[in-house]
Amino acid sequence: MPLAELWLAVRNGRAPLLAAIVPLLLAGTASADPTAAMLAAGRVDDAISALQQRIAASADDAEAYHLLCRSYCAYGDVDRAVPACERAVALVPDNSSYHLWLGSALGFQADRASFLSAIALARRTRAELERAVELDGRDIEARCSLAEFYVEAPAFAGGGGDKAKLQAAALATRAPARSHWILGRIAAKKNDTSTAEAELRAAVEGDHSNAAAWRDLIVLYRHTEQWDRMQSTAAHLADAGDAGADALLETADALISAGRDLPLAIKLLQQALSSPPVEEAPAFAAHQLLGAAFEAQGDREGAVREYRAALAQASNAAPAREGLQRLSH
Repeated sequence: MPLAELWLAVRNGRAPLLAAIVPLLLAGTASADPTAAMLAAGRVDDAISALQQRIAASADDAEAYHLLCRSYCAYGDVDRAVPACERAVALVPDNSSYHLWLGSALGFQADRASFLSAIALARRTRAELERAVELDGRDIEARCSLAEFYVEAPAFAGGGGDKAKLQAAALATRAPARSHWILGRIAAKKNDTSTAEAELRAAVEGDHSNAAAWRDLIVLYRHTEQWDRMQSTAAHLADAGDAGADALLETADALISAGRDLPLAIKLLQQALSSPPVEEAPAFAAHQLLGAAFEAQGDREGAVREYRAALAQASNAAPAREGLQRLSH
């Protein structure tokens, strides 16, 4: 399942144990490795090809396995991502980021598994995310991923709102916007809409680059059918001028999912494509969503153009491929 579908699955409540993968995909782990630049530019096919060549030349290249894991995660191909993540961890067991990505990939695998297998995978997810935090307590993304797991996972798998609050408290001074985001997620899980809105608004006001907070605020309005607030919040982001490509893409995806204000969604996606490239908002995902928006508007030519642009960078982007198949009939 490609990145855009991963986000959509979480928002639609079809992937509760996938929660841990979302902050991960928004983390955009910094790296000087040239392959990471390919991922940031959305050139997933090129990245996978280059990494496979590196691994063939050196089977002990832990960073190559880690980047390969990230590349497969961009597609949502966790059946390939998990072994790559596991190999990276086996080679360098004290790397927090490697455990973070393995835990997140396992979380998505758990969502697709049978009930009994899902329990075991969810527990492995928790163990890997907890290990990531243990290795580097200053890693904000690791704490956010662990907190979201605690919010979404059932108690028998190790979840719990009180545990998530501890992660929020750990971030309160160093990353207050992220702390508000965690508290907002906890409140939303309890259906405490007013508290969730207040915390998520504090999160976006404290950090306009917090894509997850923008996403969750938009989704909160969607679920409570506050359409005017949903669209005005998205319009505010479009006019702010300081949001990253990931926040723009996330918000556009939420509008398209809700079938609301497609012209605004298109504007946000075009802004995302003109922004500096980041791994958490690959260009192929923006093109894919633009194709969906144009298709919904009845613009067949525009949709075909965007779907083809997505596939040129990521040949396994299933929604783009399926979109082209629909439009060819």
